[in-house]
Amino acid sequence: MPASTRRTTRTVGLRDVARVAGVSTATVSRAMNNPDAVSQELRTRIASVVRHLGWVPDGAARALTTKRTGTIGAVFPTLTHGDFARAIQALQHELAARGYTLLLACSEYKPEQEYDQVRKFIERGVDALLLVGEAHHADLPALLEKRKVHYVNTFVYNPTTHGTCVGPDNRKALYRLTNYLIDLGHKRFGLIAQSTKNNDRAQARLQGVRDALSEKSMAIQPAHFAEGYWSLSEGRQLFRRIVEQQPWPTAVICGNAYLAVGAMLEAQTMGIRVPEDMSIVGYDDIDIMAELPVSITTVRVLSDEVGRRAARLLVAKVEGDEIELDYECDAEIVVRKSSGPPPGR
Repeated sequence: MPASTRRTTRTVGLRDVARVAGVSTATVSRAMNNPDAVSQELRTRIASVVRHLGWVPDGAARALTTKRTGTIGAVFPTLTHGDFARAIQALQHELAARGYTLLLACSEYKPEQEYDQVRKFIERGVDALLLVGEAHHADLPALLEKRKVHYVNTFVYNPTTHGTCVGPDNRKALYRLTNYLIDLGHKRFGLIAQSTKNNDRAQARLQGVRDALSEKSMAIQPAHFAEGYWSLSEGRQLFRRIVEQQPWPTAVICGNAYLAVGAMLEAQTMGIRVPEDMSIVGYDDIDIMAELPVSITTVRVLSDEVGRRAARLLVAKVEGDEIELDYECDAEIVVRKSSGPPPGR
């Protein structure tokens, strides 16, 4: 190509920003990475130059200098659950306020997929990882240990692994919900459980129900037990299955919000009065549960607080700071119209 027609391009760099702003490169770095260390006038001037020149800091170069990329990877089983969606929003907001970028992946409750996603995040140099639950691919703990990657397990709390997880005690939450129904006088229970396959949180919730019942010498009859995932249609189908035989359970516990809403819709279709004929309760709290004609009693997880606390813990781990943190996040029972005493009481 002739020299007269050859076009050259030049990437805008830190020195260009410093020259135009009339400051040192160190001042530009401080303004970008630690804004409180420079005056408002300097921040405004440098920000104006950055916008004018279209400068984007070189992440690779910064990583070589700081040994960090400023990114946090998070692998969630699904991105559609109300709990997870609220946690992601709070997580991103908290990380952004501390100068970190969130990278997301979805494992679809598949341990192999979660493992592959974690490997890819590590290859891209994330500073830390957020995972959900404590049950992972058998090779994952060794990988994280070998690569010295900071991580936290979320939406689970286990006293025996205190300090590694942030979230609710799933067993305790459903144990308390079941006892609430027992105290109302219920003795015949139905359970539409969330699938426990590759889901230790669902396993713990199921155990909480069984523990509470066994303490009162009660149990769920096989015909009154069903297991699904998280769709409204599943909730409807499984509810109809467990009420096919008389006598009905007087209380039905649902493993997540979508199963509970589905069960409620099917009860209304079948002409079953809630709570006069039967109580229906759930886990997690999505908007529609409070807006139905018969609002649904449920366990509300403070999922946004899970996201915030996990973000603070991960940043502290990356930056080597000490932090005071409540690792267990409360899960509260929200009593609404769908629960009451059993018929005849």
